Amino acid sequence: MLNLKLIRDNPTQVQKSLNFRSQNGYDIQPIVELDRQQRQLETQRSHLSARGNEIGKEIGQKIRNGSDPKGEEILALRESGNQIKAQVAELEPQEKELKAKINELLLQLPNLPHESTPIGKDESENVEIRRWGDEYKTPSEKILPHWEIGEQLGILEFKRAVKVAQSRFVNLIGAGAALERALINFMLDSQIEAGYIEVMPPVLVNTDSLTGTGQLPKFAEDSFKCGDDDLWLTPTAEVPLTNLYRSEVVTDSELPIYHCAYTPCFRREAGSAGKDTRGLIRLHQFNKVELVKLVHPETSEAEHQSLVQNAEAILQALKLPYRVIELCTGDLGFGAAKCYDLEVWLPAAGAYREISSCSNFFDFQARRANIRFKEAGKKGTQYLHTLNGSGLAIGRTMAAVLENYQLPNGTVEVPEVLQPYLKREVL
Repeated sequence: MLNLKLIRDNPTQVQKSLNFRSQNGYDIQPIVELDRQQRQLETQRSHLSARGNEIGKEIGQKIRNGSDPKGEEILALRESGNQIKAQVAELEPQEKELKAKINELLLQLPNLPHESTPIGKDESENVEIRRWGDEYKTPSEKILPHWEIGEQLGILEFKRAVKVAQSRFVNLIGAGAALERALINFMLDSQIEAGYIEVMPPVLVNTDSLTGTGQLPKFAEDSFKCGDDDLWLTPTAEVPLTNLYRSEVVTDSELPIYHCAYTPCFRREAGSAGKDTRGLIRLHQFNKVELVKLVHPETSEAEHQSLVQNAEAILQALKLPYRVIELCTGDLGFGAAKCYDLEVWLPAAGAYREISSCSNFFDFQARRANIRFKEAGKKGTQYLHTLNGSGLAIGRTMAAVLENYQLPNGTVEVPEVLQPYLKREVL
């Protein structure tokens, strides 16, 4: 959530920053106007309350000085006091309603891009930072798409998944299920070794949790909601991990907080029509290992770089070629102020596909979820900064393994770091 004071004091700059995201999508003027009305009511109510207090003191003083408590003078003062109370009682709900409207509009606004984020209209203006690995070592015409090799090996099964659920679901069979578990365990073990504390959180999350991390109210249509409860299937472990600390104040000595978690994830959103409709790239249910950091504002940019490195380390250990892309303002996610995407090489497609988004939200999520910290020896509290990234998306990692590790005889080599988990060298 954006700071209302920032909008009030710098409306032109805030609007300019939002326009970098979308030329037509966000208008802060309704918030500015409602805030002006609310502050006028607040001033009026404050003056009335002060006058009411003065009248109360005046009545007490006069009675102490001998005035008749039932005399005309005292009765007239009491009547004035009652009129003021009635006015205040009338203003309070009006002010409360305005605050609610302001909050509702603030929840619809995305984060402001960080000053270092490249300015651009869409993904075509994202900036490539670096590449790792040799993506052209195998000619793409000799590589089967991961869904074809997976079905040939009997480890991926899509048709029966449609019968059980619907399209965009998959059954993992035999070595496919084992490979999925191996990837999950390897990723968790690696991130725990890097300093993250593992959490196994609820897969169902409530509305407040999704609001705190920014999925609600704007993206309700992208999520699966339970019909009889205030519960949703989690779209990512970012939601339960960040909301562990919702409405809490931690001490600065507890920061930074690092968590990792494996969860199944659920999303209705399936991407552009006709794009990546086959295979493991865009499923409604998929597994993911998520990394979340809660950090001191002074260290968040450095923590962001290390978060990217933590995700990169998995790809490097698996020896999967990838590149790092810095997203421009027009391609940023709703809550991110700065974001790096890791894109893994899929040789059958001859293209890179996103496998992790590593975002720094600065205080945006912390304001929505009311997560603060207190520094020793200082008065008051501050909003901390939150960051997260996939470490990694399991299905997309499996797709990359199936394509990058294909052998001429129609089998797939198991990456060396996964062999102790799978107890086999070839699929």
